[in-house]
Amino acid sequence: MSQIVYDALVIGSGAAGSFAVKELTAQGLSVLLLEAGPAVGPKDFDPARKKAPAGSINIWERARATVKGQPIQARAAFFSERFSHFFVNDRKNPYTTPREAPFLWIRGRQGGGRLHSFGRVLLRWTDEDFKIRSRTGKGVDWPISYDDLVPFYDEVESYLGLYGNKDNVPTLPDGVYARPASLTPAEQVFKQAVESRWPDRHVVSWRYIAPDAERMPRPLREAQATDRLTVRYNAVVRRITTDAQTGRATGAELIDRNTGKTSIARAAMVVLSASPIESVRLLLNSASAKHPGGLGNSSGALGRYFMDQLPCLAFGSFPGAKGWAPDESAPADPFYNPSGGIFIPRFGDADIARGDFNYQGSAGRAPVAEEADARLAFFGFGRMLPYADNRITLDARRKDAWNIAVPHIRCVMHEEEQALLRLQEETLIEMIEEVGGSLEFIGSPTGLKEMGKGAFPEAGAFSRFMFRKWFRKTMCMGAAIHETGGARMGETPKTSVLNPYNQLWDAPNLIVTDASAFPGSGIAGTTLTVMALTIRACRNLVDHYRAGQL
Repeated sequence: MSQIVYDALVIGSGAAGSFAVKELTAQGLSVLLLEAGPAVGPKDFDPARKKAPAGSINIWERARATVKGQPIQARAAFFSERFSHFFVNDRKNPYTTPREAPFLWIRGRQGGGRLHSFGRVLLRWTDEDFKIRSRTGKGVDWPISYDDLVPFYDEVESYLGLYGNKDNVPTLPDGVYARPASLTPAEQVFKQAVESRWPDRHVVSWRYIAPDAERMPRPLREAQATDRLTVRYNAVVRRITTDAQTGRATGAELIDRNTGKTSIARAAMVVLSASPIESVRLLLNSASAKHPGGLGNSSGALGRYFMDQLPCLAFGSFPGAKGWAPDESAPADPFYNPSGGIFIPRFGDADIARGDFNYQGSAGRAPVAEEADARLAFFGFGRMLPYADNRITLDARRKDAWNIAVPHIRCVMHEEEQALLRLQEETLIEMIEEVGGSLEFIGSPTGLKEMGKGAFPEAGAFSRFMFRKWFRKTMCMGAAIHETGGARMGETPKTSVLNPYNQLWDAPNLIVTDASAFPGSGIAGTTLTVMALTIRACRNLVDHYRAGQL
């Protein structure tokens, strides 16, 4: 049993955990970071893995990954064998769902978490997300507003050095950009066509970070340089330990991933940032006499109001532009493909098709012959409302490789989401066709719709058959990989798990800073908001710690 008592213990090293250790060590605290997976090094980014795809449908890559133990991870829409080692082994990390409601849980367990496999797009949310109840009568308001997060958004963007442009779009606030982001010639033509046809719609460039040449996320790297950070890799946390009298968090019980040895880590404060489903699972598994329903569950809200964004995927062509062009905004990376593309934010108030959805995509970035029509690709993200019956629970009948009960995930669209997803798809089809584009397919959890030549017309018959067969398993809930909720923040302990500063109402020396804290799903990526919330929550926690208020 460890005799060291750290100032803070951080669980998880992804978007939230890396910023937590940076902030806490910068404040002079001793910090222990527990990461369930291995450290990441140059060998994990071997340029030799960067191979041209064998075909437009990478069916054999997915098949090989399935055989090796990744039948769930291989269903991710943009899965590639190049990144397979940044996704978990599903046999060792199982979970369950209702038979009629599959959920795609895409996970990464290694130093840096999913920061090695996400799209690197960082977008601000707005009060249309944070104050949705006040504005629409739906969902629930957050206990904070956009103005509360602005200084932290600014800080994260300035620190990371984003590529982006000042677009002056009311529904997508501008941020702090270090370098401009470019559009391809095809995207410029597409932008002009859309904005001239619909004045309340905007086509802007991605706002993103380039791959880190050092490979380890910068905040984690800088925290290590302080000599105040201790990192334990391959440390699978089983539960958070608590004091029997006060109910406060005291540390964590962990299992060595390779040896199976169990130990206890101790700290005055705990930052839980293991990703939404995993963090909720840990809190539920940390039940005690003081916390019989799970740590932080006095309200009964723990695990409830779980959401993901509504996904739809579309591919096609754009005869208005020919060929393709590389984007040289950011330096070329020997392992990653270039970033960049177009983003169509939530439409303006005057647009008749306005809805709580947006689209991220590209035009003219996929290599084709010089005289061929430019290729189009879009992924749509729609809002999901919080429902108490969409929840994460523990399935005691199933255990993972470390004998820990697995999560049972229920995430089901209600009539509201079904209608919104139909509008989301219909609007994208109409918009592309109106500007002269031609879709080959569009699909979502409601199914696959093929048009014209059908999906991937240049692919072989077998690949097309397997694509159609697997599509429903690929484009189900979870495919957006923007899951939120389960430990939501709120104004009162009667209806929420966390206070407005991400502190557990039932144990205020513990904060949860990943997207499980979100009261609403939003429609843009969660990563930038997670980073901003983490800085804000850690500073508040340290202030209380130094004042002796924990």
